[in-house]
Amino acid sequence: MYFASESNTIEAGTYFLIKMITLTLKRWFLLEQWLLANYRMRGMEPAGFEFHSHREYEIYFFHSGDCKYLINNRIYELQPGDILLMDGLTLHKPNPSLNTPYVRSVVHFSPAYLQEILQALGMEILLAPFRKLNNCLLRTNYDCSAKLVEEKMSKIGSLFANNDKPGYCQADIQEAQVKLELVQLLVEIYKMSQNDLQLIPAKRTEKEIHAEMIAAWIDDHFTEKISLERLAKERNLSKYYTSHVFKEITGFTVMEYLMGCRLNHAKYLLEVEPQLTLTEIAHKSGFENISHFSRYFKEKVGNTAKKYRALKLEKKF
Repeated sequence: MYFASESNTIEAGTYFLIKMITLTLKRWFLLEQWLLANYRMRGMEPAGFEFHSHREYEIYFFHSGDCKYLINNRIYELQPGDILLMDGLTLHKPNPSLNTPYVRSVVHFSPAYLQEILQALGMEILLAPFRKLNNCLLRTNYDCSAKLVEEKMSKIGSLFANNDKPGYCQADIQEAQVKLELVQLLVEIYKMSQNDLQLIPAKRTEKEIHAEMIAAWIDDHFTEKISLERLAKERNLSKYYTSHVFKEITGFTVMEYLMGCRLNHAKYLLEVEPQLTLTEIAHKSGFENISHFSRYFKEKVGNTAKKYRALKLEKKF
C-alpha cells in the first residue's frame, strides 16, 4: 500500500507539473500572438525591411536616424520623437539611411487582446486613433508627452522580454502588468491625438510627390495588367525616371510595391471571402495565373495560401 500510494503521489505531482508548464507555455504562445514589443531596436534587421502588413495595431516611435516611412501611398520624412499610429492592414515599410544609426521602438497589439479590460473600464474609445485617424503621424518634437509614451513602451518591452520565465502565477501576473501598461500607453496616445498633433507634411520634394503619385496610381490599378511603360505614361513621366525615383524615395522597386499590393489583397480575400477558390482570389488580386500566385505566396508568407486560410479561419473560431 505504501509503494502504491507513493507512486500515485509521484504521478499526481508529475501531472500537476506538466499541466503547469503547459498552461505557462500556452499563455506565452497566446501573448506572442496578441502582442509584440521591442524597445530601441537598432540598425537593420536580419531580413532587411520588407513591405508588409499585419492584423495588429502598431505604435512606432522614431528615436534617431535618417528615415523615410512609406504607409500605403504616403511618404513621411521622420524626425526624432515622431510617433506613427498604424492599423496594420495598410502596407507599410521604413526606408532608413545606412549612413546613420536607425533607432526605433515598436508595439504591435491585437484589439482583441485588450477587449475585455477596455470594456470593463468603459474605455473602448482608446482605440479610436487607430480606427479613425487613418495611419497618422504625431509630431511631438520629443516633448513631455512623447517621453511618457517612450517610458511606457520601454516598460512594455521589458515585461514582454521577461514573460517566458517559468511559473504559471508569475506569467499570469506579468500578463496583467503588460495589459495595464498598454492601457496607460493608449491613454497617452489618445490624449496626444486629441491635441491636434496629427501632421501632414507640408513641404515635400518633387521626387517625394512623384513617388506618392506612382504609389497612388498602383493602389488604384494593381488588379490590372501593369507595365512600367503604362505606369510612366499614366503619370506623364519617363520610364527611367519612374523606376529610379520610386526606388530612391521608397527603397524598393515599382514591381516590389505592385506585388506587395497584390499579396496584401490576396491575404485579405483569403480571410474575408472563404467561399472564393484560390484561382478566383489569384485573379481578383491581379496575379497572372494560379501557379504564379501559389509560388509567390509561399515564398513571401512561408505557408501555402490554403494553409494560410485554414490557420486564419481556425483562429476566428
